[in-house]
Amino acid sequence: MRFEQYKIATELKRALDEMGFKKPTDIQYKAIRPILEGNDVLGVAQTGTGKTAAFAIPVLHKLMYVKNRPDKRQTKCLVMVPTRELALQIAKVFRELGKYTKLKITALVGGVEQEHQIEQLANGTDVLIATPGRMFDLLHQQKLDLNKTEILVLDEADLMLDYGFIKDIQDVIKFLPDYRQTLFFSATINSEIKEIAYGIVRNPIRIQISPQDPVSKNITHFVAFIEMDDKRFFLERLVVEHPESKILIFVRTKVRAERVAAAMERVKVKTLTMHSGKDQSERAEIMKAFASGEVRLLITTDLNARGVDIPNVDYVVNYDLPDEAENYVHRVGRTGRGVAKGTAYSFCAPEEKEMLKEIESYLGKPIHVLEIDKETYADTVVFTDEVNNDNWQVLLRNAEQEAAERKTKKKKR
Repeated sequence: MRFEQYKIATELKRALDEMGFKKPTDIQYKAIRPILEGNDVLGVAQTGTGKTAAFAIPVLHKLMYVKNRPDKRQTKCLVMVPTRELALQIAKVFRELGKYTKLKITALVGGVEQEHQIEQLANGTDVLIATPGRMFDLLHQQKLDLNKTEILVLDEADLMLDYGFIKDIQDVIKFLPDYRQTLFFSATINSEIKEIAYGIVRNPIRIQISPQDPVSKNITHFVAFIEMDDKRFFLERLVVEHPESKILIFVRTKVRAERVAAAMERVKVKTLTMHSGKDQSERAEIMKAFASGEVRLLITTDLNARGVDIPNVDYVVNYDLPDEAENYVHRVGRTGRGVAKGTAYSFCAPEEKEMLKEIESYLGKPIHVLEIDKETYADTVVFTDEVNNDNWQVLLRNAEQEAAERKTKKKKR
């Protein structure tokens, strides 16, 4: 079935056609009709499968035909998400899909001044995409009114739980009318999520896509066994050998992100870093530069592992394996999105092998090992400009710092 066959507004079909969306993905095919019919939906689908459009298309269609427009400070649809980046990304999708409608889309996030957001809300908005902190700030200031909200969407629900937003999910219900449509979307499902979901939805249509394989089939992934202190050399080689590729690199901490970026800068590889230490204006500029291809290397923490659709990422590199096996799926899902193909590499140090076992257990299958013979390994270390520039003292000092950092983290655990 193609989008042109759906009973949705011609304005939406026109936007979908311009965006190159001809046929729905599995989650879209199974979710759009129940949402249009007014059902509550509990949707579970791996990252990169088109969850946002799965609820945005039917929500926009329904809002085009509501009898009453939103009044002052009100919204007809609230989309609640865990991070600023995800809120901005979802707002972008709503705006692109709704470009030929007269619906007003507003993103409400922290890290920026409130005044402009309050002005946007003053005359009401059709769709409000919000993070919990700023949303509750404006609710308590009586700058936002949810008592006429007809649709509630909770997106990336499992991440909201990870971030400690359980109480926020429960509290927002107190501000909403009893009669509403609730759409609950998550990349994973467990007993805790089920308990919360079934506490706020009514007789939902449950949709679960590809639960047997949490990683998209569009992604080819490999693991390479590399000593912790040699990872930078292999990253440099990957970057130098793929100069036109867009590469997203995941590390564990913001300190680690800056340290790896500094190592790349020393060998004249231009990089960007993204983590919780950046303010919202910095984050926006960084994402713009990376998305446009102005800078092709972005080193980030798990802040960018979920929900954010970065176009045309050729490679994902797990420079550090994640602390949680589930996050592997979300990280590698930043490539191979939609119909595109992608490749993910994981650099596994000896002390990370237990984590690798957990990841493979979670996936239900082994990750293909990229065999590196001794000669190739040695050539890669010699290959680096950093070594050839005789920066051994810098290397040793950084290695000692990283070892101390790992030791401290292990003690805390």
